[in-house]
Amino acid sequence: MILNILYIILLVVIIIAIPIAMKKRKKSGVTGMKSALTSICFFLIAITNLLAYWLDLLGLLSWTISVILLIFAAYFSKYMPVPESRN
Repeated sequence: MILNILYIILLVVIIIAIPIAMKKRKKSGVTGMKSALTSICFFLIAITNLLAYWLDLLGLLSWTISVILLIFAAYFSKYMPVPESRN
């Protein structure tokens, strides 16, 4: 019971975090799709694992999808903008 409540809270947090990430990107002036793919992959990992738990599909397929998305997130992190120093 408590585990289901925690997963619902996780889903609500994911739904709230996506628009916040979009607003922060817009505020900082970051454009382009490639720089957003790292965040998208991390959100998809969370959603994939959440759906795999709810649908009782924990296994090789969900692990494979998670690992592939993690590799994609690491690859696309090179397109993220380098922050300027505040000195």
